[in-house]
Amino acid sequence: MLGNSLSISKEYLKKVIKPGDTVIDATCGNGLDTLYLKELTGKEGKVFGFDIQDIALENTKKLLKEKGQEENVFLTLCSHSELDKYVCEPVKAVVFNLGYLPKGDHSITTLPETTIVAIEKALQILIPGGIISVMIYHGGDSGFHERDELIKYLERLDNKRFTVLMHNFINQINYPPILAVIEKKK
Repeated sequence: MLGNSLSISKEYLKKVIKPGDTVIDATCGNGLDTLYLKELTGKEGKVFGFDIQDIALENTKKLLKEKGQEENVFLTLCSHSELDKYVCEPVKAVVFNLGYLPKGDHSITTLPETTIVAIEKALQILIPGGIISVMIYHGGDSGFHERDELIKYLERLDNKRFTVLMHNFINQINYPPILAVIEKKK
């Protein structure tokens, strides 16, 4: 019944995103979130995707092609902290999956400094009623520091403008991911 952090994130996204919306996958990884966002936004919707690794974007392109979902998907090789250079229009949702690329080089990870900058930029273009989903994988070498810095940052967001919810499975082993959802108030 409770599922896991990923299924909970998908439920929030499904409630908010409608066909024709514009959304961002700030950390494409292997493309699963990019594909899910494209399925939710439909043929007319736009998905902007970012990653710092060529292999991540290659994997994402391959998956989208296999599923026939390449239309109106714009992938860019750069840090999510630069998303404002490529997305100038309002967005309904932004997804972050932090940590390292699954089955990839564990030494290449997201960092709190760039992630917080990216979230700040995403909040500026997020429409009222839109959400940012941040999946915090915190078991790796840099994950604990990123988790701690993000939680401090999220706790300081203006509660008159944003609502922040944390999903944390507190009695599970192996540091299950923590889901933070930020909603921009209407």
